[in-house]
Amino acid sequence: MTKIIQLQNVSKTELFEHIEKIIDKKLEPLTSHTKNEKLSIQEVSDELGVTELTVHNYIKRGNLPAFKIGRRIFIKRVDLDEALREVKSLKYKR
Repeated sequence: MTKIIQLQNVSKTELFEHIEKIIDKKLEPLTSHTKNEKLSIQEVSDELGVTELTVHNYIKRGNLPAFKIGRRIFIKRVDLDEALREVKSLKYKR
């Protein structure tokens, strides 16, 4: 079953603005990461799709900046995003 929507007296730009607002509203929960968000090793490994040992190796090699609070290790969201950006840019430099 298809739905037909008729629009009257709506300009092209108004339609695009309305669609952009709807898309932004739907994507907001996915992009609502704060810059100062601290991620645990497990959260980073889940997000990257690798094991926790791999994340520890990234930290040891200096590929991923991390810091300790007590005995726990955390990675800032900003540092993770920057590390991922660097990896992508190196891929295309070759």
